[in-house]
Amino acid sequence: MLSGSKKQVPSNRPWDPVGYSRAVRVGNLIEVAGTTAGAPDGSVIAPDDMYGQTRACLEIILRALAKLGASAENVIRTRMFLTDISRWEEAGRAHSEIFGDVKPASTMLEVSKFLDPGYLIEIEATAVCD
Repeated sequence: MLSGSKKQVPSNRPWDPVGYSRAVRVGNLIEVAGTTAGAPDGSVIAPDDMYGQTRACLEIILRALAKLGASAENVIRTRMFLTDISRWEEAGRAHSEIFGDVKPASTMLEVSKFLDPGYLIEIEATAVCD
């Protein structure tokens, strides 16, 4: 069982009222919720650009981790959900720019769609801190 106080980072996006956080830290464990390339106003960052959306997702994730005292080096797992798995190399290139040396356990899956049809990828992450 995890012990310690719970710290949360909001997503600061229009869909926050559904009741979730971008990231939650309990003790030394951080879970980052599915993150899309959504701007604060709800618009899609880098439309039709798998690499650009992947970079945007990862940058949002890294900012959330930083607010909870972690960085890319603390990430032990990522999960990438793509609407077109044939574009995996574009997503993989962006992922490797952030996690190439970290090498977290990672999963890449194809899904049919997201809430906004402009989103090409959604990424989750798990981190462990000291």
